[in-house]
Amino acid sequence: MLDQIDFVALIPFAVFTAFAVAAWLVIDMVTSSTSKSDSRLERLKSRSIKQEEKRGMTEGFTKLLENNSSKFTDALGPKNEKETKAIQRKLNEAGFRTEAAIGILTTLKILAAAGLFFVAGGAALVFNGFNLWSVVIPLIAAGLGLMLPELVLSLIGSSRKQKVFLGLPDALDLMVVCVEAGLGMDQALRRVADEMVKTAPIVAHEFKLCNHQLQMGSTREVVLTELGERNGVEDLKTLASVMIQVDRFGTSVGKALRVQSEAMRIRRRQIAEEKAAKTAVKLIFPLVLFIFPGIFVVLVGPAGITMAEQMLPLMNK
Repeated sequence: MLDQIDFVALIPFAVFTAFAVAAWLVIDMVTSSTSKSDSRLERLKSRSIKQEEKRGMTEGFTKLLENNSSKFTDALGPKNEKETKAIQRKLNEAGFRTEAAIGILTTLKILAAAGLFFVAGGAALVFNGFNLWSVVIPLIAAGLGLMLPELVLSLIGSSRKQKVFLGLPDALDLMVVCVEAGLGMDQALRRVADEMVKTAPIVAHEFKLCNHQLQMGSTREVVLTELGERNGVEDLKTLASVMIQVDRFGTSVGKALRVQSEAMRIRRRQIAEEKAAKTAVKLIFPLVLFIFPGIFVVLVGPAGITMAEQMLPLMNK
């Protein structure tokens, strides 16, 4: 088969292929930077379009809830000022700070209760038929549906506070560098907010909000007090009070921020050590429930079988 192939006739095709590959490599080297930048711009453009579409869908859903939330707020909303402040505090800690947030939460409660009521009622009728449980189970599901949005809200708030707690020491270190470089407090806040958008977006958002409030004419003391109160993070409250004292008495800003940052890092290290110390205690329950029974069977099982084999003849006699 190989003797029948004319290799001389394949030389022009090989030469043409070599020139084509070389030309393609040269063209790719010449246009690589332009093509890569264009492709990068196209990716960023498509990503921004997708983000705008997602944001539009989220805003549309939020607008729908805002339009219909007033119908349910009067029935299941907070009844007095104390309940209103408690719910508003939870919403602020979770990052939901619109005027219609309480109404949206109430609407979600009703939707969750109604959805679980109908789903649980239908499942109870299908599996149990019409009896007492077909009435009790949907009512229990509706009660759980009323509590579900607040539970999710608490989880979101805890996660957000944890992110603020973890990102705050790095933000303070950067603020110390900015202050010692000659920037004022307001400019340092703005610079830190711009630099930490990717690493700590929640802290950057809070600092940007402080900058907007300062630009709108609020005093620094009021802005810092609201910064500590609306997030529910003790370290942030302490930082706000320290910055207020520094601004009031004119002490060294960089030194105060450096001490506060070091204190936050020590506290974070202590929390990690505390969790590591609790690990041994938490491992007792899985060891007792899952590992010790298997070890007990492996160690005592053969002896038990031997004893049973020796005792059975005696019992039969």
